[in-house]
Amino acid sequence: MDRGRRTTKGAEVAMVLIAVFVICSAAAGNPPLREPLQNADFCNQLTVAGTGTIDIANSIVDKKQAIDYYNVMQGDGDIEMDSTVSQAARNIQAPINGSIMPVNLYDIINLTYSGMTPLVGEKAIKSDDFRGGIGAEVKESFSVTEIEKIQTTYSPMHAVGMDTKTSFNGTWITDALQHLIFNKDVKVHEAFTGKFDVEKIIQFREKPPPEQKDNACDGLDC
Repeated sequence: MDRGRRTTKGAEVAMVLIAVFVICSAAAGNPPLREPLQNADFCNQLTVAGTGTIDIANSIVDKKQAIDYYNVMQGDGDIEMDSTVSQAARNIQAPINGSIMPVNLYDIINLTYSGMTPLVGEKAIKSDDFRGGIGAEVKESFSVTEIEKIQTTYSPMHAVGMDTKTSFNGTWITDALQHLIFNKDVKVHEAFTGKFDVEKIIQFREKPPPEQKDNACDGLDC
């Protein structure tokens, strides 16, 4: 994407959209997930700049932490991208909502793309209630000939979220849901086709009940 055009992009954009959407639940949820005893790490860091075919796919399923994540992207054009995907048992600290907190998955990307062939992609993060998570999912999909995007995707314990700032020419879609059987259903769908600037924060979180600590004297007259 031509750097000179960025300074005048605001005058060229057909519509500017600023959307801030935060979903919070302070109600008691599933019991706290326990961190596994092992300290397992995964990190994939990528910096790329060039012209040609793009084919990217990442996927993480962590049953103990109730995380289901994937990110796929394909295109043919000019690209500049810095991205990091990190997943660890206990030792990642990341800035979320202005505070530093431990997270089970952290994905940050700074992307610029332009091409006659659209860049097509989809990303989703889910906290599976069947495995003790909060039953929430946030998903992004797009097909764009031009895009500039800074995005953070994260999953602290008992939360999932996606913070995005983007300018694009094409189609960009967000779908989000939370389903807790006999308790709660939340659905969000937003789709934009054309030239847009978007700022968006979407997150689901819940406050789990206090973790029960083992007491060696339970059931005994101590």
